[in-house]
Amino acid sequence: MQMDAVDHRIIALLVADARASYAEIGAKVSLSAPAVKRRVDRLRSAGVIKGFTAVIEPAAVGWTTEAFVELFCTGRTTPAQITVATRRHPEVVGAYTVSGQADALVHLRAADIGHLEQALERLRAESFVTSTRSMVVLSRLVETPTAVPSLPD
Repeated sequence: MQMDAVDHRIIALLVADARASYAEIGAKVSLSAPAVKRRVDRLRSAGVIKGFTAVIEPAAVGWTTEAFVELFCTGRTTPAQITVATRRHPEVVGAYTVSGQADALVHLRAADIGHLEQALERLRAESFVTSTRSMVVLSRLVETPTAVPSLPD
């Protein structure tokens, strides 16, 4: 799909505030509200914009403990198997295949260390997991929504 600088700016504005009206966005990109809506509809149809969601502050709902866990798996474990297994755990924020020694990297959030330990034990119990290596997050320094590189004006 061909995207121009206006499309990129619209996406950046939606990432910053998905509740912004088409008129508000239009004022910032010099388009009418209907023109912005047409562009957003086109971006959604093309799969560039997958949806709109609320971003929750984990601490506000009591999930203040997080860790990154390297998963080491049996030889024939597929990314699809890792995906299915990690989706079973509500504490999993994200799961990624990675380069290096580990087969996958899993981001966990929990209410406290005890909850994190329970989540880790359940993750380790998956049949394909041979071992894990965990790193507990001490503080979040930078966290942004999906960033879209903006094009120069």
